[in-house]
Amino acid sequence: MAISLTKKAEDKVKEILLDQPETFAGLRIQVVGGGCSGFQYRMGFDKNFNDQNDSVFEFDGLKVFIDKSSLLYMDGAEVDYVEDLMKSGFTIFNPNAVKSCACGSSFQTADGGGNAKACC
Repeated sequence: MAISLTKKAEDKVKEILLDQPETFAGLRIQVVGGGCSGFQYRMGFDKNFNDQNDSVFEFDGLKVFIDKSSLLYMDGAEVDYVEDLMKSGFTIFNPNAVKSCACGSSFQTADGGGNAKACC
């Protein structure tokens, strides 16, 4: 199982990481229940990783941690950073998502996993 980061996403994460007042080991990406389609992504910096439960991906020195249960829903996903006139932010292109909400912040898999909540 694997994920990828575009160069633009990698550079943006590194830029944000440099602005942090604390030292972090890397970026954590999780899939959690919620959102109007059932699952949503959570991204944040983490000081530690669990070598028993986390998969660790490295992109030119940047470490990305994904727990094994989240990775089941993200296998083959690509993380990008988009900047245009309408919005800027991280976008995840996930081949496992078969449906997403109109706002694009949550998704559903073929097995219908996740508990849908009110739209953001």
